Amino acid sequence: MRRADRLFQLVQLIRGRRLSTAAYLAQRLEVSERTVYRDVADLMRQGVPIEGEAGVGYRLGRGFDLPPLMFSTQEASALIAATRMAQAWLDPAQARDTEAALGKILSVLPASTRAAAEATRVYAPPMLLNEAIAWRLQQLREAAQTRHKAKLHYTSLEGKQSVRVVRPLGCFYWGSVWTLGAWCEKRQALRSFRIDLVTDCERLGEGFVDEAGKTLPDFLRAAGARLPGN
Repeated sequence: MRRADRLFQLVQLIRGRRLSTAAYLAQRLEVSERTVYRDVADLMRQGVPIEGEAGVGYRLGRGFDLPPLMFSTQEASALIAATRMAQAWLDPAQARDTEAALGKILSVLPASTRAAAEATRVYAPPMLLNEAIAWRLQQLREAAQTRHKAKLHYTSLEGKQSVRVVRPLGCFYWGSVWTLGAWCEKRQALRSFRIDLVTDCERLGEGFVDEAGKTLPDFLRAAGARLPGN
């Protein structure tokens, strides 16, 4: 990668996160941390308002922007492949939003780049979620985003039925099923619910705020997982 391209990518990475450590940036750019420190210092001397310091992390100051992005054919192809996957596996609302966002990106690409990207040979099967599961996935995803409690009518794999009021924390896809990570008020514990086993759900009017032991980071730590990019 040319140094100019690396500096541009470095700014993009810092802009895309609230705080980026040198270790994270070095991993993404496939360079040493020393190179990241040197590049950040050069960008700051050129007037790019990068805030932070080595050992802590960097963020981009407010008011800074770059010209519209130009994607390579490979990058545009990756976006098209991801959108095709989204249409097969996400809930209908988010799949539509993904496709709309991709359309905006493709509309500013040169015709030759767009045509080459759209010819990518990566496809996804038709919608694999039935309509009821897709709708429940959308309800629970939106409840997690708006931080509203939800009532679930749930049937376990053993056939035991129960009604749970939960704090939806996030939806997780495991390659064959979607699950909901949540704080269950009935069990007073973090729980994972298979969305295909939710027979009915309702987003309640009652909201919730983070409390120690009941948050998404708590759930991820308990599951031995982490959010992408962290």
